[in-house]
Amino acid sequence: MDVNPRYVAERDNALQIKNDLGPLDGSDPSKEKFPCCLVWTPLPVVSWLAPFVGHVAICREDGTIVEFSGANLIYVGTLSYGDVARYYQLDRQQCCFPRTIGGHTCNKSYQHTEFGTGVRWDDAVHLSARNFEHRSFNLFTCNSHSFAAHFLNRLSYGGSMDWNMVNVWALMLSKGHWVDGSAILRSFVPFIVMLCYGVLMLGWPFVVIMLSFFLLIAGWYLLITYCFKNLVDDED
Repeated sequence: MDVNPRYVAERDNALQIKNDLGPLDGSDPSKEKFPCCLVWTPLPVVSWLAPFVGHVAICREDGTIVEFSGANLIYVGTLSYGDVARYYQLDRQQCCFPRTIGGHTCNKSYQHTEFGTGVRWDDAVHLSARNFEHRSFNLFTCNSHSFAAHFLNRLSYGGSMDWNMVNVWALMLSKGHWVDGSAILRSFVPFIVMLCYGVLMLGWPFVVIMLSFFLLIAGWYLLITYCFKNLVDDED
């Protein structure tokens, strides 16, 4: 089957735009600037019981943090729950920035178009924020990880339109970089203190309680993400 030359030209133009992406400034934790990154910080109380559970936000090309942290609330500038502890810089070369349906560089052109796209990084950030500023925050079904997943799907990041709360969490856990040693301490010391105190007061059954809590959280998110997708609010 012949390929429409116009689509070929549009795709070539989109590839050229990707190749012409300008350089990014380096991350600067002192100024809370993390260009094109996902950033993470522990959540009060929740992270004390499950230290790998936290709050995620996305960042603009200039490093400005944009987060979904409450009902109809998009906050720009800093994280609501503390300084950034971990960050992961995304690769703009793995994003799809189509200006037309023929300009897709991913293999999910129709699905991507139906979901919603961005013509550049900051455009995708803005559109994702506009989408979530009218949503109700819910820790269990529509949270910061939902916001990050929506953003990655808008980019068709890595050629995938299947980003969700679970694989965003896994991405940060496996590839995120600690800001510094104090960030590690801030993330784990409350958990260690609570664990030691619980064992001291209740004995080893407290460890079982903590483990059960973590498994309950993990099971819940796996269940609603992969078995009851209609409950999860990370789609357009």
